[in-house]
Amino acid sequence: MTETRRGDIPAIEVRGLHKYFGENEVLKGIDFHVDPGQVVCVIGPSGSGKSTLLRCVNRLEEPTSGQIFVEGVDITDEETDLDRVRSRIGIVFQSFNLFPHMTVMRNLCIAQQRVKKRSKEEAVEIARRNLEKVGLAEKEDAYPAHLSGGQQQRVAIARALSMDPDMMLFDEPTSALDPELVGDVLDVMRQLATEGMTMMVVTHEMGFAREVGDKLVFMDGGVIVEEGDPHVVLGNPQHERTQRFLSKVL
Repeated sequence: MTETRRGDIPAIEVRGLHKYFGENEVLKGIDFHVDPGQVVCVIGPSGSGKSTLLRCVNRLEEPTSGQIFVEGVDITDEETDLDRVRSRIGIVFQSFNLFPHMTVMRNLCIAQQRVKKRSKEEAVEIARRNLEKVGLAEKEDAYPAHLSGGQQQRVAIARALSMDPDMMLFDEPTSALDPELVGDVLDVMRQLATEGMTMMVVTHEMGFAREVGDKLVFMDGGVIVEEGDPHVVLGNPQHERTQRFLSKVL
């Protein structure tokens, strides 16, 4: 590993982040960090800025001002090789974004071959390893339309893992799933956490946040209202806005 993986450098650090969409200020000066190996869960009502914060972390959204560091590298600096930094970050969205005309195996291999320049044989070997990790070893020849939503999301996770990321970003990965399919996806995420994967998870799954999260961040109105140990924030929230939100979701 490079020296940027040292424990004294945050995996993700956000300083003074502002984001406007037109006149609407969605992020209002966010300071935030995720340490290596840490699982940070971000909760809050719709429109609070959670997903925008996550999407700014690898510049899928352009920050209006502020700085974002990934493993010590300022990705808001125009001199930074953004593609190189992004290659360290896996991201999983609400929608699965699989190529419908490709098999599961091809979905997992195409970016490995094109971006990582791996041979087909190496890409297949890595893909099989990650399909086994998410419990879908038998689905490599299936097409996305023949999979359940939960299976498609697990394929999306396996695809991200096949790129050997240092960290994973999850943007409400279970919110589009039928309730009975949520558990399988959360089990995969639990396993990643036990293996020490650095994770930033925007989620509505409070049980997962309490059980797996190292830190819980509550956002509302484009600011971080409260953050801390998930058991403390969920069990004894200090801010009146946090109390009001949790009273409706717990």
